[in-house]
Amino acid sequence: MENKQRFNEAKAEYFQRLEQYVPIVARVHGKSHPEFHEVRKLFEAISKKLKEAGAEVPELNEEFARLREITNNYTVPEDVCESYEAVYRMLAELDQAYQA
Repeated sequence: MENKQRFNEAKAEYFQRLEQYVPIVARVHGKSHPEFHEVRKLFEAISKKLKEAGAEVPELNEEFARLREITNNYTVPEDVCESYEAVYRMLAELDQAYQA
């Protein structure tokens, strides 16, 4: 299954960095971008499912659909830092790999 391999590669490339960046971005930008708190909650739900699934790829359609909705398809706001932009870029890559 090619998409499982692609998703696992994206997960290996981005997940550790996302685990570092997401809480920091939420703390720094949460007041001016309250939607990021929901992004954080969804990322935490994805993280939990991934840890519980081990080597398997869990069902994440609902989480990624909600992320696309909240972030307007990962559109980066103009008044944010590079870390915020990086989080959206990495989440979009994971989403694309999952959908492939």
